Amino acid sequence: MLLLKIFLGLIGLGIVVLVHELGHFLAAMLVGIDVEAFSIGWGKPILKKKIGAVEYRIGMFPLGGYCKMRGENEFQEAFDNNRNRIESTPGTFFGVKPWRRIVVAFAGPFFNLLFAGIVLSVIWGMGFEVNTMENRIVLASAVNPSERYPADNAGLKSGDRIVDINGTPIATYSDIQESIAVHPEQDLRLTVERNGAMQELTITPSLDKETGAGKIGVYYWAEPIISEMTKGGAAESAGLQAGDRLLKVNGKNIEYSVALIPILQEKPKTLSIEFERGSETLWTNLTPFYTDTSADMGISFQSLQYHTPRLSLFAALAKGGQEMWKTLAVSIKSLALLFKGIDLTKAVSGPVRITYMLGDVAAAGFTESFGVGIRNMADFLCLISIALCVMNLLPLPILDGGLILLFVAEIIKGGPIHPKVISVFQTVGVVLICGLMLFAVFGDVLYLIRG
Repeated sequence: MLLLKIFLGLIGLGIVVLVHELGHFLAAMLVGIDVEAFSIGWGKPILKKKIGAVEYRIGMFPLGGYCKMRGENEFQEAFDNNRNRIESTPGTFFGVKPWRRIVVAFAGPFFNLLFAGIVLSVIWGMGFEVNTMENRIVLASAVNPSERYPADNAGLKSGDRIVDINGTPIATYSDIQESIAVHPEQDLRLTVERNGAMQELTITPSLDKETGAGKIGVYYWAEPIISEMTKGGAAESAGLQAGDRLLKVNGKNIEYSVALIPILQEKPKTLSIEFERGSETLWTNLTPFYTDTSADMGISFQSLQYHTPRLSLFAALAKGGQEMWKTLAVSIKSLALLFKGIDLTKAVSGPVRITYMLGDVAAAGFTESFGVGIRNMADFLCLISIALCVMNLLPLPILDGGLILLFVAEIIKGGPIHPKVISVFQTVGVVLICGLMLFAVFGDVLYLIRG
């Protein structure tokens, strides 16, 4: 399974990088810059064919790719030979006007954005399975009485249904998560249904220092009715069946599924379970399986499952575009959270963690069905693609945004930038990016060690 996760993750990450390089390639061809080579994958070419002036390659490591443009390193040659300017040779990267180079630099991130919009449109056009919980909540303080959360301060109660947040209708627990996560430390207006009556409350989500997301301290309310059991698992061995409703565990009432959390945290060897089957009340003993971070009873509880409707072409494009812009806005907003004291080793992901997480999401989906696996992988690819777009447009040396900044400066100056300035600018970029990558990989290693 681990190898499958790594394989799926590498394939997914490679697709996103290849799309980025394809953007640079097509833009260079469009504005009159000669492309010497376009490769699918890295390393020594195992297959290559020259079509026109471009050599198309398939690298030994078929992940990602690159676009090699004629003269893109002429600034270094000019600097090494003590020349005051880069020779303007037609067809080379520095031989075209600055605005054309800006188009090429911008095209990579733009293609990542376009890719995400197209994939999301396809997903919404085809429709997909949703597995979530209802919008009824349980206070985290009901499970962890020693803690107090924003939900407690706002006056929420276990059993409340959150039906609206800041004017946006809330239908499921996933809607609650999505709305809260992107608004840390911001006042939100809640409309809550309690005992058939509506109430208006204000809540301020706290900032999760590990993830950068907002949190209010609630769990989903799931009725403790068994929907599925692991074949050969603890529950099946104890004689439980799908449809059984848990009433008491070790003498404690189980009103909702998360009431099991404090019981399992104590890691009892045996659980004495009172449950309801039809009109009968029965008892059994169950021996859960524990790991360092979790407890497994071999059961899952009822959730909401539905298939989104298939949208028409234009409706799907509109919805895909809307989801793409929403994710883009969240990605930009998330950059500001990096300066609010969050744990960067947990919140900043490098290539190792991204590969593992992408593969993990895809593999988990494929265990349900092929369609769910493809959808989960595509969804995560869109997120990574948009994040790659945002990061590459930052005005930092060596990134596309840094190049755009250089070329804008050239337009304002009214003449070429000195090769030494470009060389120093790019060298600083290499140092910054290498430092960031080392930090990210260090965080990735910690992530894997933590499990």
